Amino acid sequence: MQEYAYIHDENEIPETLLEVPFVQAFSKEHLDQVLHASAFIECDPGDVIIAEGDDASRIFILLAGEVAVVKGGDQLVTMNQTGDIFGELAALEDEKRSASIVAVDDCFCLAVDQKFLEHVLPKEDNAPFYAALYEFIAKLTTKRLKATSDYLAQVDMELRKLKAES
Repeated sequence: MQEYAYIHDENEIPETLLEVPFVQAFSKEHLDQVLHASAFIECDPGDVIIAEGDDASRIFILLAGEVAVVKGGDQLVTMNQTGDIFGELAALEDEKRSASIVAVDDCFCLAVDQKFLEHVLPKEDNAPFYAALYEFIAKLTTKRLKATSDYLAQVDMELRKLKAES
């Protein structure tokens, strides 16, 4: 895994980044601050981007490739859509990582350092920025919760059907 400092030209944001929903959640001024607190991460297959149990300070945005969410050694899901976010909850709540993120193939991520952002943009002085950030995270969490609920409902129906047949 290699990390590259993101040298941000405030007058020019790459088109690829502008298409990412996370980036679209911010005003240009706030986006400049986010990008100044960012680095690019380039991973080979098998690289551990986040290790379960580690301290959290970064939010990751997948720009290319595929990653797997692994908990207790078991792969739960994969993510392969440009703009997929991972590591956001632990970084925002200053908690330990609840799962590992492992590169499935070559991948490229933007890593946003949440602690640096809080240093540059203190929460008490930047309510609009944090409102946009938390709104985005809330929408993302709601989407994931709905998908999980739908999946559990389907599994429950299949389990009931199997019990009825036996």
